[in-house]
Amino acid sequence: MAVHEQGELITSRRGFFWIGVDRTEGPGGTVVRGPMYVEWEAPAEVRHPYPVVLIHGGGGQGLDWLGTPDGRPGWATYLVQEGYAVYVVDRPGHGRAAYHPDVLGPMGSPFTYELSRFLFMPPGDEGTAPNPDAHLHTQWPGTGNVGDPSLDAFVASSGPMIQDFAFAHDLEGTRGAELLDRIGPAILLTNSAGGPAGWMTADRRPGLVKAVVAVEVMGPPFMSNPQLGVSLVWGLSAAPLTYDPPVSNASQLRTVTTEGADGMPLTLQEEPARRLINLQGIPIAIVTGEGSFLGHSDTNTAAFLEQAGCNVERVRPEEHGVHGNGHLMMLEKNNREALQPILDWLDAKVPAP
Repeated sequence: MAVHEQGELITSRRGFFWIGVDRTEGPGGTVVRGPMYVEWEAPAEVRHPYPVVLIHGGGGQGLDWLGTPDGRPGWATYLVQEGYAVYVVDRPGHGRAAYHPDVLGPMGSPFTYELSRFLFMPPGDEGTAPNPDAHLHTQWPGTGNVGDPSLDAFVASSGPMIQDFAFAHDLEGTRGAELLDRIGPAILLTNSAGGPAGWMTADRRPGLVKAVVAVEVMGPPFMSNPQLGVSLVWGLSAAPLTYDPPVSNASQLRTVTTEGADGMPLTLQEEPARRLINLQGIPIAIVTGEGSFLGHSDTNTAAFLEQAGCNVERVRPEEHGVHGNGHLMMLEKNNREALQPILDWLDAKVPAP
């Protein structure tokens, strides 16, 4: 019996397992290379035909879905209350899927308070977030400044990412495919730097992905940011996806930059655009917070997917009466309300077989 601070008392089943126990030789002997930790929970009565796989962002870990920094239930709990089985993963090298550079290569930089404020927080006493909509971000459960207990908890839970993004994204796609081979068809719900794991998994197992819900995912396509150590040279990830006509080198994805409807640069493929043939039949939602710094980036990502032949929709919580969210809406004060537009979209797009 599970008791939660918010919501109904529910009876559930839960467990955990590991995906991708590949063996390799390390300095001290044979070790496991790049496994993925998976924690699952299901209500006694599952009311939806497909489970939700929750893929965390950045240097975070699966606990980002289990609860909030100020101790409230997370989206995993609310999905179980809604009748979904959920699988919460720690991507390779994160959380309980431990990192060692002798096995997974060099680490990126540690996750800092400064980076957290730069990326995620509303304007505050210590500076202004780098986005014109930051004043709309009102739902972070604290001040967002150093000394905020919620910010302390978030930064404490975050670690470095694998420095080689192409290697990391390829590995995450492999582990995601192995997970679906084990559990069967599922919905992928991704966040931030976990976005490429979702695209790579769907590309490798399109018949097992019933929808992709991309919440504030890494972008825009063709981004290169040496300061953050981020490069998405293949459009949606640093590792290649399946295009038609095929692509053997990233330079074959020729691009053109124009002015978008919002007056910002919009970089897409030159026409005729290559198609993402394995993603074309999968319903895709791009979810953006009202006060997020990714407003324009998500517009670019949605346009890129549409040009590549995908079935993509924008989900804006404020259009459903949910206001004030930023990049980490699953952790914010109104996280249950922010989930509702996604639940409604899934009800419409992923019917029972």
